[in-house]
Amino acid sequence: MIRRDGRFASETRPIKIRLDGLARVDGSARFSFGTSAAALTSVSGPIEVRLVAENPSQATFEVSIRPLSSVPDIESKSLASTIRLALQPSLILTTNPRTLIQLVIQALTPSSKTGLKWDNGLIAAMINASTMALLNAGSIPMRGIVCAVAVARVDNTLLVDPSPEEMAKDGDVSSSGCFAFMFGHGVGRTPNEADFTCVWSNWRGDGGGEQDVITGRALAKEGARQDGDDHEMVAS
Repeated sequence: MIRRDGRFASETRPIKIRLDGLARVDGSARFSFGTSAAALTSVSGPIEVRLVAENPSQATFEVSIRPLSSVPDIESKSLASTIRLALQPSLILTTNPRTLIQLVIQALTPSSKTGLKWDNGLIAAMINASTMALLNAGSIPMRGIVCAVAVARVDNTLLVDPSPEEMAKDGDVSSSGCFAFMFGHGVGRTPNEADFTCVWSNWRGDGGGEQDVITGRALAKEGARQDGDDHEMVAS
């Protein structure tokens, strides 16, 4: 299937990655899918942690989100908690106990008008920007890289990284979600045997059932694998 913007169903929008040199942070990065899903993130740490948040066995990992406009609300705080859980498996926090790793995410585009506070394409961009900022900082040991891609069923076809125009078609979007994967080379694995597992998903759908989830996850995994290759190229 060829989409209106010329992409195949399994293709993401053009990806742009930039490592920003923000002041007073240890690492920062921008990530975007096309021009309508972009995020800027910064990482500080390990830094001194408040006594109330101190953990004697590992670093405390905090994530906060700033919307493009308005102040963070309950939904923003909930999404920040979700992204923290998605990224945490990739971090080795036991190396720096009693310290703080602080990740700040700034949305650079508004959420599309899909009835959701945060659309899945923007959530995926936030997760990917966060991974790049962590890599850019280089101060937090990591066991893998987390990459995310959105998927939706539009006109009875599953599409990777749907655009706002595709998602805005009333009545035609029956299922959608974002899948985040962590990949890395574990002990005893060769470079061709990279571990690649789903660490988070928010899939919701009215039709297609379990098969939609399986197929959507497989499509997202391939898209995330391509994003991961881009991450590695930028990191190197």
